[in-house]
Amino acid sequence: MKRATTLFAIILAALTLGSEVHAQKPSDSSEYLIKAGFIYNFAKFVAWPSSAFAKSDSPIVIGVLGDDSFAAVLGDVIDGKKIDGRAFVLKRLRWSKDPKDLKDCNILFIASSESVHNDEIIQLLRGTSTLSIADNTGFAKRGGIINFVLDDNNVRFEVNVDAAKQADLNISSRLLSLAKIVTGLSWR
Repeated sequence: MKRATTLFAIILAALTLGSEVHAQKPSDSSEYLIKAGFIYNFAKFVAWPSSAFAKSDSPIVIGVLGDDSFAAVLGDVIDGKKIDGRAFVLKRLRWSKDPKDLKDCNILFIASSESVHNDEIIQLLRGTSTLSIADNTGFAKRGGIINFVLDDNNVRFEVNVDAAKQADLNISSRLLSLAKIVTGLSWR
């Protein structure tokens, strides 16, 4: 219970202090926890088209491409949680030219270790309602939807509103007010 209270405090700070949260110690685990909290909250502030889910209680599928240690932290954050009656399912993914696994996700996090595939992934997700999230330099500018950036140990995020619109995702103005807005689609 104490861990859940601590996590809630981090998430609440992220949403009330703006788009930055200061990581007290620049370690992977604290950064991962902050990013995982953001991803959970992104799901609260994004509306998918009804066609993105087979049934009204279908789960929100989060895929993590790469970094298993981040997937473990994210799994702990979303464990047992629901949004609008939808539970979460976490999929750990490896790169493949077969896009089926990527396209089956409502949210796809691309670890920096997979940044060499960013352009291919963005192309593969065209025409889907997948919320693409990465922590790779220039991801949002190239057509990804959300990109985490670190600035002096502060986790911030950028949102490409054109890419979100293209994916038929409605991002709440409350979330957008916390983000650095990026526009344009480089693959047009």
